[in-house]
Amino acid sequence: MHFSSVLLLFVGGEIVDLVLQTGPVAKTVLFILIAFSVLSWAVILSKWRLVRRARAQSGRFVRAFRKAQRLQDIAPVAEQFRPSPLVGVFEGAVVEFKRQMGTTGTVHNPIAIQRAMQIASSEEITRLERNVPWLAITGAVTPFIGLFGTVWGIIDAFHGLGTAGAATLRAVAPGISEALVTTAAGLAAAIPAVIAYNLLIGSIREMASRNDDFALEMLNMVERQTQSERPQPVSEVRR
Repeated sequence: MHFSSVLLLFVGGEIVDLVLQTGPVAKTVLFILIAFSVLSWAVILSKWRLVRRARAQSGRFVRAFRKAQRLQDIAPVAEQFRPSPLVGVFEGAVVEFKRQMGTTGTVHNPIAIQRAMQIASSEEITRLERNVPWLAITGAVTPFIGLFGTVWGIIDAFHGLGTAGAATLRAVAPGISEALVTTAAGLAAAIPAVIAYNLLIGSIREMASRNDDFALEMLNMVERQTQSERPQPVSEVRR
């Protein structure tokens, strides 16, 4: 067996022994940290997959949208790009567009369409951000939970040292090493959560900016379609 594998097994076994030898308070702290870590990794994996799909589908939807000449051309195929937040923005604009066309036959209030897209964009970004704050909570709380377990373990170690009356490094080192396991566990839970939180928030902000840019393109298409479908004056028809 390779030397690195032997070393890994040895270190892993040492850590397992330290965890098994910890007191009930340290075990409770480790259980809480493991729960935080498992939940945060579940959020990381699910949100990263969702953001990646949303980014890919947004690119495809924008390309299809720019090839279309009218809203009616892109509306039937928009559903297949559903993971993209741009689809929600598009559908919000289409609903308001149809409402205005159905009442007056023309778009008389483009600002209402813009507001509808802003509302839809906010809803889509909120959907992407759901559960992401849990990563910030994990990154902020778990180091302190681990530190609590360490402080408690050190107190317990020195209390036992005082009771035994043997003031030697050999007597206090095992208790302190067991206590430091909780600090390491807290950092192991916090570091991935903090990194993933910043990466995900950056990607979601990028999508929010992309929604705003798409809303402007959508307004341009609405204005072009409205002008092309507007009936000409009688004087121009006679010419």
